[in-house]
Amino acid sequence: MIGRNWRTPGVVLLCGGVILTIAMGTRQGFGLFLQPMTLDHGWSRETFAFAMALQNLLWGASQPFFGMIADRKGAGRVLVAGAALYATGLVLMAMSNTGWQFSLATGLFIGLAQGCTTFSIVFGVVSRVFPPERRSMALGLSSAAGSFGQFAMLPYTQTLISNFGWFDALLTLAVSAALIAPLASALVEKRGRDAGGAQAQSVGEAVREAFGHRSFLLLTAGYFVCGFQLAFITIHFPAYLMDKGLSANVGMLALALVGLFNIFGSFASGALGAKYTKKYLLSSIYLSRSVVIALFILAPVSEGSVYLFSAAIGLLWLSTVPLTNGVIGGIFGVAYMSTLSGFVFFSHQIGSFIGVWLGGYLFDHTGSYQVVWLISIALGIFAALVNLPIEERLIERIPAPRPAA
Repeated sequence: MIGRNWRTPGVVLLCGGVILTIAMGTRQGFGLFLQPMTLDHGWSRETFAFAMALQNLLWGASQPFFGMIADRKGAGRVLVAGAALYATGLVLMAMSNTGWQFSLATGLFIGLAQGCTTFSIVFGVVSRVFPPERRSMALGLSSAAGSFGQFAMLPYTQTLISNFGWFDALLTLAVSAALIAPLASALVEKRGRDAGGAQAQSVGEAVREAFGHRSFLLLTAGYFVCGFQLAFITIHFPAYLMDKGLSANVGMLALALVGLFNIFGSFASGALGAKYTKKYLLSSIYLSRSVVIALFILAPVSEGSVYLFSAAIGLLWLSTVPLTNGVIGGIFGVAYMSTLSGFVFFSHQIGSFIGVWLGGYLFDHTGSYQVVWLISIALGIFAALVNLPIEERLIERIPAPRPAA
């Protein structure tokens, strides 16, 4: 009896949360490698930024396909494959001597690894094991786990770099990433034709239905902005602060604070999403991000202003994630949650690619990040507006006629 029933919703939530802690926390620390690796290798910031941008793009491009596999065959095997790719990519990242080798390791291997191990895959399982009235809260807790990873893994990564150098730090992170494989056993599912209420709908029918729905397209457009803002800050913020005369430790603490306050922001958004209209919450988050960024770039840069900005943007950081996925589940159901979340997330990662690459490109050509900050503000206003017309009602499907006996 115990052997059959040990994968309870609580166990799924806990193990899924630890997986997100490792997977998301590791990638959040990549910005700490920008200065030491570019200085040691003689690379430009654009070289480093392009590899990270490629990682975000391949993560997003692979996510729908890994989501389809997880929805049809179960998430367990996808997560195990992701653990292997993650560990391999980190080792190759350490051994890279040229820009193209770095792009292959960081972009291809780790990009695909993240497609196997992050939100869409874990959220699909969590959404199916929790009832609708508890789903938003569960997704918020899962998002908070990813946020905790940023808070916990950033000091861990910076300590490794400071004490052992960036090469050994990457090898140690590879060992940490391999821990995802045993944790994946808790997220093994028995997937069948009617799992999660598929109502005999094929994955192709589900995708066509979603892309024919106006609200899905609006949600996807808004999520592009989320990716642009978050990826730019994650990769370039530590270097931006060092350019302003602050220490590398300040950059690490700033991103760690983002992760700490993101725990509360993610949990709060999940709780609020269970009570209030999600599209209005999403619109408020995007608009608030623009306000916070504008105030930060207008104020003199100091340790105090940096930590205040980090706390404020942290509350808004991944708070869009449970709400966005909650809207998807609320409109289309949860049978193909990983697949549909993957397509929305691809838009997020296109934004991430542009945000990371554009940050490096404009810095190399203008010597400043100012233009990218201004673009982030404008995009936040755009996302706030496009989320307002979304209709969150569950879609009504006409059952296919049964063949005559």
